[in-house]
Amino acid sequence: MKIGFIGLGIMGKPMAKNLLKHGYAVIVNDINEQSVGELVQAGAASEVSPQAVARESDIMITMLPNNEIVRSVILGDNGIAQGAKSGSVVVDMSSTSPVVVREIAARLQEQGIPMLDAPVSGGEPKAIDGTLSIMVGGDEAAFERVKPVLACMGKDVVRVGASGSGATAKLANQIIVNVNIAAMSEALVLAAKAGIDIEKMYEAIRGGLAGSAVLDAKVPMIVERNFKAGGRIDINLKDLTNVMETAESLAVPLPLTAHVKHVFETLKEAGKQADDHCGVVQYYENLAGTIVQKSR
Repeated sequence: MKIGFIGLGIMGKPMAKNLLKHGYAVIVNDINEQSVGELVQAGAASEVSPQAVARESDIMITMLPNNEIVRSVILGDNGIAQGAKSGSVVVDMSSTSPVVVREIAARLQEQGIPMLDAPVSGGEPKAIDGTLSIMVGGDEAAFERVKPVLACMGKDVVRVGASGSGATAKLANQIIVNVNIAAMSEALVLAAKAGIDIEKMYEAIRGGLAGSAVLDAKVPMIVERNFKAGGRIDINLKDLTNVMETAESLAVPLPLTAHVKHVFETLKEAGKQADDHCGVVQYYENLAGTIVQKSR
């Protein structure tokens, strides 16, 4: 079985490497020639376009930044749809709008090609060690076919429902993650302003109800002032934009999410778009006139 992998960014590159580690033949494509070269050195083949990748692949995986690029790579000129063969499956693992997912899936279905939406959660560390959470929408038979492949990249691989369900689950995931980070940031700023030892406070509360994967992943980064992105602010802002557009279409008010989206927009305007989303703490630090850091 040959797997095409298009999109070798922060998440896609380690995910494709894990497929290689599990013995799959992988064909890659990306605009970043350095990333392509790194994968080729690790054992992958490469092709010049998504169309060419699709011609050679049984399963095509996309891991791309936004709706427009996903649509272009799959349906555009030299796209996957122009090269996909009968019996192949397209798996979009990007964080794509459910509306866009269903649109693309319908177009591919006209060619007899099933599409799964299979976004992920866990950030770069879990992409590297192959323990991502993967939420999948789409045809059950197609899911069962690709599940062993997805299991090379994720620990929890769950089919949520029909087409668009995986994308919708990811939106819910992004609400929980980013609102959690914002709430944690407010708490850390309050403690810093009060003069509490942040690391001692973290040690005291992490085993209680306030403890979370977000707390454990992000507090050490914040106190070290390490905002190197595992999940970029601009990418998460894109996800929250998808959340709000979907919520509007369903007439669901999301006041907390709307505020956090505004925080992300403010940080992007301040040039912080490439920071990790734990960099949200900087917004609250600026308001309070304090810095969350290790005690000296």
